[in-house]
Amino acid sequence: MKKFDDQQLVLDIFCAYFDARKNKRQTCNALAFENDYEKKLFKLYYEIKNRTYEIGPSTCFVVEKPVKREIFAADFRDRIVHHLIFNAINPIFEKHFIKDSYSCRVGKGTSYGIKRVEHFMRACSENHQKKCFVLKLDIQGYFMSMDRNILYAKIEKKLKSHFLVSEKSQLDLLLYLLQKVIFNDPTANCHVKGKRQDWVGLPKSKSLFFAKKSLGFPIGNLTSQLFGNIYLDSFDHFVREDLKIKFYGRYVDDMVFVHSDKEFLKAIILKVKAHLQTELKLTLHPKKIYLQPNQQGVGFLGVFIKPHRTYISKRTKRNFFQKIKQENELLAGGKVFSQKEAKKIRSWLNSYLGIMQHYDTFKLRKKLVGFLNLDFFKFFSFSENFEKASLRE
Repeated sequence: MKKFDDQQLVLDIFCAYFDARKNKRQTCNALAFENDYEKKLFKLYYEIKNRTYEIGPSTCFVVEKPVKREIFAADFRDRIVHHLIFNAINPIFEKHFIKDSYSCRVGKGTSYGIKRVEHFMRACSENHQKKCFVLKLDIQGYFMSMDRNILYAKIEKKLKSHFLVSEKSQLDLLLYLLQKVIFNDPTANCHVKGKRQDWVGLPKSKSLFFAKKSLGFPIGNLTSQLFGNIYLDSFDHFVREDLKIKFYGRYVDDMVFVHSDKEFLKAIILKVKAHLQTELKLTLHPKKIYLQPNQQGVGFLGVFIKPHRTYISKRTKRNFFQKIKQENELLAGGKVFSQKEAKKIRSWLNSYLGIMQHYDTFKLRKKLVGFLNLDFFKFFSFSENFEKASLRE
C-alpha cells in the first residue's frame, strides 16, 4: 500500500506526471508543462502538502462524434492530480468491483464487455438453442446527475475502513485532494472553446451548465470515469446479490441483463428504477428501455450482437462513411495534405479498420475502403492481408 509521507508523495507526484503525459506529450499543455517540469512538480508537491493547492481553469467544448457531448478538459497540472488520486484509490476499489463492470479498468474495456454479453446470451440460451431475453437500460444524464455528497461519503467510508490508524495523516491528505476535485465546479472557472451554437441540440440533462447544485461531474476527466464506477458499485452488488441476476454487465450507465424469463425481467425494471432513485438519486431513461428475445439481438458498445455473429453498429458505419466523404471532398477540391495531416487521417482510418476487424465486417471494410479517393494511395498502402486491413506509410 502506498504511503503519503514526504518522500513517497514526491515519488507519487512524479509517477502521476508521467502517467498524465502518456500519449499526450505532443499537446500544447503537456509541452508547456514539460519545460522545467521538475520545478513545477515540486511546487505542486508543496501546495498539496501545505493544503494550498487550487484547481485551475478547464477548457469547455462540445464534440459531435460518436454522440454529442459536452467536455471539460482540465488543465494539465490538474490532470496530474487526477492521476495521483486515481493511482491511490483505484487499487482499493478495484478489489470490490464486480467482474462485469467494464469502464476504465485494465483489461476490461469495450471489447471485453462485448465478449461478455455474447457469452451471457450464449450461456443463458444454451448456445442459442433455447429462448432467452435481453433487457437493456440506460440512466438519464448519468454524469450530470451524480450527487457529489453521496459519492464523497462512499469514498470516505471505504478509505477510512482501509487505512490504519497510524496512517491518519496520509488519509487526511488524500481526502483533502478528493474534496478539492469532487466539490469543484468547473463551470465557475472555464474557458469556452467554440461558439454558442455548438450547444444547440445538446439536451440540458447532458450539460453541467444546467446541473443542479452539488450534482454532476465533467466528462473528460480520469477521475470522473473512476467516480462513475464507484458511484454505481453498490448498485452492481444489488443486482447480483439481491436480485440474483447472474448474467448482468455494465459499461458506465449502459446496463445489460439476460434471463430466460421475460416476466422476471419486466418485474426488475421497477426494482431497478426504485433502487436508483432511492439510493443514488438517479433516473432511468424512459425512452431507452429495450427488452427483446435474444434472436432479435441487442446493440451494445458500438456493435449489434446477434446469435453466432456480431456486427458493427449503423452509427459507426455512418460515421466512417461521413469521414471518408469529408476527406474525399477536400482532395477533390485540390487540398494538399501535409505530412502531419496525412498521419492524422491514417490514424483514424486505422482506428476504424482496427475496430471492424474484430467482427463480421470483411465485405464492409472492402466496400468502405473502395470509396476512398485514389489520391489517398499517394500517402498510404494497404497490408497484403486484407483480413487485417491497415494503412501504412
